[in-house]
Amino acid sequence: MTYHHSQLPRRGGLLLTAALGVLSLLPVPTAQAAASAPRPTTPSERSTDAYLDVVRDDPRLLRRFFEAMPKGGDLHNHLSGAVSTEYLIELAAEDGLCVDTATMTAVAPPCGPGTRPAADARGDWAFHDALVREWSMQDFPPGGNGHDHFFDTFGKFGEVTWRHRGKLLSEVADDVVRGNQFYLETMVSPASESAKKLAGEVGWDDDLARLHGKLTVGGKLDALVAEARKEADDGDAEFRAASHCGTRRARPGCGLEVRWISQASRGSSPERVFTQLALGMRLAERDPRFVAVNLVQPEDWDSSLRDYSLQMRMVRYLRGVYPHAHVTLHAGELWPGLVKPADLRFHVAEAVDVAGAERVGHGVDLVHEDDWQRTARTMAGREVAVEVPFSSNAQILGVRGADHPFATYRAYGVPVVLATDDPGVSRIDIAHEYQYAAETYRLSYTELKDLARASLEYAFLPGESLWRGNPTRQGYVAVGACRGEEPGQGTVREACRRLLAGSPKAAVQWRQEAAFRAFERTVGLVR
Repeated sequence: MTYHHSQLPRRGGLLLTAALGVLSLLPVPTAQAAASAPRPTTPSERSTDAYLDVVRDDPRLLRRFFEAMPKGGDLHNHLSGAVSTEYLIELAAEDGLCVDTATMTAVAPPCGPGTRPAADARGDWAFHDALVREWSMQDFPPGGNGHDHFFDTFGKFGEVTWRHRGKLLSEVADDVVRGNQFYLETMVSPASESAKKLAGEVGWDDDLARLHGKLTVGGKLDALVAEARKEADDGDAEFRAASHCGTRRARPGCGLEVRWISQASRGSSPERVFTQLALGMRLAERDPRFVAVNLVQPEDWDSSLRDYSLQMRMVRYLRGVYPHAHVTLHAGELWPGLVKPADLRFHVAEAVDVAGAERVGHGVDLVHEDDWQRTARTMAGREVAVEVPFSSNAQILGVRGADHPFATYRAYGVPVVLATDDPGVSRIDIAHEYQYAAETYRLSYTELKDLARASLEYAFLPGESLWRGNPTRQGYVAVGACRGEEPGQGTVREACRRLLAGSPKAAVQWRQEAAFRAFERTVGLVR
């Protein structure tokens, strides 16, 4: 069963970068060293690459190029942080919410002393712009504490976002489609309050098997699964209504393939984290709309650091109970100066070796970990992809350019996918992230194209891939059933049609290949 809304650096050199206020001059590997799997190119790829070289120094044309380029899927996306801040303000006004003027936090009505109606922002542009700045990284000063401001935004607009999962997805889905992407995995917290209550009732038990038994006895965890599925049903209905799906006014997002990732709040008590993880993994095995779990909230909080290894053991245990649920983990979203050196030594490694993560989000502190080369080789060998959101890494950690391990991961053959993280908060889109990669690391078009392909290859979509073997090592070569076929060029062989009909993953990959062909034919017209 599938879930679909329409149905329910080529040139080496040196870069001068500033990370945490310290200038460093570091080598950036050449593309030959950094590219995972050099492969022959087609004439259309070579002509597109030549055009990219022509427009590299023209910001307007370069932006148009990356807006038009097919860019796979977004695999690291938080729904509440993905929607535009302006839309959050409008939702707050529609719901009659208030704003605490001291903290600029949305609160429930009535609007008492020290608050004012969010609807005032519709006419008071100074108030509106102040909310935009407080609820996002808009105009944030380069020397400020981006880390705290970034994470504080979620508490300020949280009263808005929990009410409207469907409306948020409607806006985000349209943005994803406009960005020439074909798939979205986005994070939410299913049955959050009920999970918190159950965790409090059960309490903590060091014996994880016994703790899991306490959660499941009497159908307690199944009741949370049912509640989470009802939330998803309600969100689907709100989405379809907001997007006018099935009508002549259907918005672009109606055709987007979407899956949910259940997030657990790593800064919470151990019993609550375990309960959220167990719920998310049980849900992934019961409802095809949900595919995986992740841990969210700052990795550098005292409680997050204290419980990190325990949480990795939680995931390892639950993977044995729920083997069909996928795991992607925020890991290594740390940097020297943010935490003590001892806390930089093991986070990515434990996510991979202990928790068995299939993807790692951020992974910024890699080279500061013990025996990081072994971790990188392990990730490459097991095809553990790293999700790279350049903008949030720069805004939260101050890490950019040569200080970022992007080129290092690629040099070791680790699959890399570009992602937005929280595009609404960061005030960016996926085209911005691809353009940043191209400009900063001097990537060729074929390298960028393979980054886009990787974002679908390592998606948690069911079904056989369009690509054979390990594309990161061998290049993107079609499986036998579709080898030699040309997407977007008439009929295909029966074997290929069967693959595409039976595999949601291959079907989305095929759509992207057809889009690549169209893009490469018309790229010179992108002006």
